[in-house]
Amino acid sequence: QEVQRASVISNLPILVRQNPAETFRRVVPKVRVEVLNGAGVEIQLAAAASFLTILQDDIILIHTHTYSILKTVLLHLNHRDTVSNAWLETLLSAINALPKETIKQEVLNPLLYQSQLSHSLQARLSSCRILGKVACKFDSHRVKNELLPLARSLCQDVEFEVRACMCRQLESIARATVDDTRTELLPELVELAEDEESNVRLAAFDTIINLMEMMDSAMVVFAETAHFLSELYPSFSSLCCDPEVSVRRSAAAGFHQVVKLLGSNVQLVHKELLALLQDDALEVLDALMNHLEETLEAVLSRGENALLLAEQKVGCSLRWRLHEKLLQRYSYLARLLPGEVLHQSFSPRIFIILTTNKVLPVQKEAARTFCMFLRYNRKHDQRQEMMERLIQLAQGRSYWNRLRFLDICEMATEIFSRKYFNKHFLMPALELVHDPVANVYKLCQLLPRLRSSLRLPADKQLLQQLDFCVQKLLCREKDKDVVATIRKTVLELDKLDLTEPFHKRQERDLLDQKKEKEETLLLEMQEQLERQQTDGKLNSDKHTERKRDSKTSLSATKSMSVSSSGAAFSSSKEMRKAKLSRSRSLSSQPTISKAANSDRPDSLRTAHFTMATQSTSSMPVLIRSNTTG
Repeated sequence: QEVQRASVISNLPILVRQNPAETFRRVVPKVRVEVLNGAGVEIQLAAAASFLTILQDDIILIHTHTYSILKTVLLHLNHRDTVSNAWLETLLSAINALPKETIKQEVLNPLLYQSQLSHSLQARLSSCRILGKVACKFDSHRVKNELLPLARSLCQDVEFEVRACMCRQLESIARATVDDTRTELLPELVELAEDEESNVRLAAFDTIINLMEMMDSAMVVFAETAHFLSELYPSFSSLCCDPEVSVRRSAAAGFHQVVKLLGSNVQLVHKELLALLQDDALEVLDALMNHLEETLEAVLSRGENALLLAEQKVGCSLRWRLHEKLLQRYSYLARLLPGEVLHQSFSPRIFIILTTNKVLPVQKEAARTFCMFLRYNRKHDQRQEMMERLIQLAQGRSYWNRLRFLDICEMATEIFSRKYFNKHFLMPALELVHDPVANVYKLCQLLPRLRSSLRLPADKQLLQQLDFCVQKLLCREKDKDVVATIRKTVLELDKLDLTEPFHKRQERDLLDQKKEKEETLLLEMQEQLERQQTDGKLNSDKHTERKRDSKTSLSATKSMSVSSSGAAFSSSKEMRKAKLSRSRSLSSQPTISKAANSDRPDSLRTAHFTMATQSTSSMPVLIRSNTTG
């Protein structure tokens, strides 16, 4: 008999598909009354699953049949946990197909009764889920007046499971109401976010996050960074340094969103970013790497050392996939960090990974990153230095390094334009045809890619070189595997121009033109910058020279004035000496004449003395005038 009951219940969806009217008229009532009444757990679960299948398959055409299922579900809803959950899922699915009046009479009215504290925990948990489901079926007015008070009472339930369950249903209620009602739910969410139980707090935070898109944008994006600094920064900083790895991983996963909100004030979270980059848990670094390029676009300063430490930490671990992802993200640094920083700090480290790491995916990602650094480096001498290091790999004694150069060539065909690749990479790659180690004949697999980088007639000589290498390989090689690879490559080379569709070739040509234009633009920008710096230096030198000339002319003028004043002073001294000698000669004459001509009259002597006195008294005046002049 149990087997027959189980067979009837499991085949119930098939019977409904074949003849729904007769099945609901004759079979379903017997199942409800005879089969399910007092049935065990397995029969109950099978019946719930069958009715759920009927509802989900949309094979019920009229509401009468849905109502019949509803009566069956409500009758067996208050069983033990496992059975009750199965019937609850069936009820929630049935609500979608029921009319509003049926839901109000058969579901909502019992719901008000079952949500009381006198009922079991399972009944109150079911009430929470049913409440969230029926909210979308009614208008805002009914939700506000009838459902919202019930939701508030369940949010205050003594059992934390009920509070957490009802908290997760507040999102459905908020979406079914108008803006005013949503604001009334915020105090409930804030209170639940401060609940003593962690499950309730987690449910509250999840609900708040889900409702962010429905809230006023001013509540989500702050108008001023001061709000973030005073209100959110302490919490965010503590989450980034939380002792639990899962919390730090969540903070790292959403770090790029916080950076976008802060905009130009991103320096507020520099410390937190550096802490996450240096985190001991690789799960945290893994979460941070997913959006690292977006974060680095906003955070460019003082992060270089932390980035290098993060790479070293991941490189020392055994998680090569995380190492590969990190190197892939580091390739974006070529567009974000200054070329000098890349060349001095990051390029040497990437080159070491390229030549020493034994994991092939990590090697290839390091090759790609190094090529990206080379492409976006604007300084000619630095580009030349990086290119020389790559050529040294191709010409080195280690066949391992020569294989790495071929990997780099494979990446370079994707990153650089044909013109740049043919100028710097093609000939060193073709020279490896003389390599004595058979493994280096990976070059054979690369030949079709090298051939596709050539365009006639401009690359006619390079094409001849490539054909010569192929012929040389065919004539000289004795290794069977290598010969088979060469012949396969020759066939691919012959079909290359014929099998490729025209539109694909045109797309590749357009992409190559874009790459070449970008490379030319980068070089022109650097030349223009260097020219501006040179012009600025010349202008400053001219200004300094002009200033020096003005100082020289000023000193010359001063020296001329000093020399002229000195000459005037010396001439005045000579004039003064001449006058003194004349005055002395004049003053000495009366004495001589007095001694020689004592017989002269007194009047003549007086007249002569008067003339001598006048000449000597005027001498100091002449000295002052000359000295002053």
